[in-house]
Amino acid sequence: MTDTKETTYDLVVFGATSFVGQILTRYLFETYGLGQSVKWAIAGRSDSKLNALKTELGSGADALPVIVADASDQAALEAMCKQTRVIISTVGPYALYGEPLVQACVRTGTDYCDLTGEVQWIRKMVERYEEEAKSSGARIVHCCGFDSIPSDMGVWFLQNKAEETFGAPCRDVRMRVKVAKGEFSGGTVASMMNVAKEAAADPQLRKELANPFSICPPEHRSKTRQPSLKGAEFDETFQAWLAPFVMGAINTRVVHRSNALQNARYGMEFTYDEAMMTGRGTKGRLAAYGITGGLAAFFTASALRPTRWLVEKFVPKPGEGPSPEAQKNGFYDLRFVGRTEDGKTMITKVTGDQDPGYGSTGKMLGEAGMCLAFDIPSDQSGGFWTPASLLDGKLLERLTSKAGLTFEVVETR
Repeated sequence: MTDTKETTYDLVVFGATSFVGQILTRYLFETYGLGQSVKWAIAGRSDSKLNALKTELGSGADALPVIVADASDQAALEAMCKQTRVIISTVGPYALYGEPLVQACVRTGTDYCDLTGEVQWIRKMVERYEEEAKSSGARIVHCCGFDSIPSDMGVWFLQNKAEETFGAPCRDVRMRVKVAKGEFSGGTVASMMNVAKEAAADPQLRKELANPFSICPPEHRSKTRQPSLKGAEFDETFQAWLAPFVMGAINTRVVHRSNALQNARYGMEFTYDEAMMTGRGTKGRLAAYGITGGLAAFFTASALRPTRWLVEKFVPKPGEGPSPEAQKNGFYDLRFVGRTEDGKTMITKVTGDQDPGYGSTGKMLGEAGMCLAFDIPSDQSGGFWTPASLLDGKLLERLTSKAGLTFEVVETR
């Protein structure tokens, strides 16, 4: 152990009976067991559901400790936090249910990670609690699922390799989703709909959501216009059509915050964007326009009360998701193109071996929690961090050795 906080547990999974919470709990149980090197527990508001989950885990899980705490019960949350060094939360949408737990972790000096992708909520948490987190020593790390570990750690990996190879980081990086097989989680869809709803009612929020530096410290700004794909476009590097990537809005902001928290390691004028490849020729072009139109329709319908019910009717509900078999059959392949200021180019790729929103997210979230519990020095300052800025190479090693991700250089020129 690297932390000096005296507690009963190394980590606690809060929201263990949620869909992703169950995946995460099974992953930890099968990977780390009980009563061995890791002391951990599951938590949530329903004792009966938590114990039912233990039964589903099978032989040996009867000894898994249970903590009952409701997301709205501040006293119960603080009592839970005092028992552990790390909390992993899967209880979303975080804008609706997440603040009391963040507040409890900050007050008790407990490290925390989650899988939120709600940029407006992250900004509020930073504004309200960062100074207190620095004082208490709590390390808060949002976005530890598919949004935004592959993007954040993918850029971190590319920049490390660029510095080794070229002697300088890449000033411009573009991430392209080459292929992904999987489904959106009900929680992710609910979070996106909540953002659309809030933005429709708040002009200031709409302005904030257009700012790629919205969760960066105020002093970290660029004079260079940031790229932002709004519609179908042809990519010369990959000779493929592109469409907007729905996770790009949060991933881009996390990558910029990582740059800021690393003292602008990628450069003050660093540019970054994300898109998804839809293929070549007429078929790829039509797919790009179709995806662009579909995303616009989704967010427009989610923002308006008369049509929101129609979206809710056809999208997965929180707590719903694919079968274990479908999760294991999922995968993703992301490509990163980095260019230095003097024109040198590096292409890298990041792959995951399961459904990005479920199986892979559960493993990434689990290893982020383990990294917080065991790999971060006790004198590392508290505050609101990102995966790359706090967990860096230690997380990369866990992702590649345990979580089914690969990071590799494809080409340099």
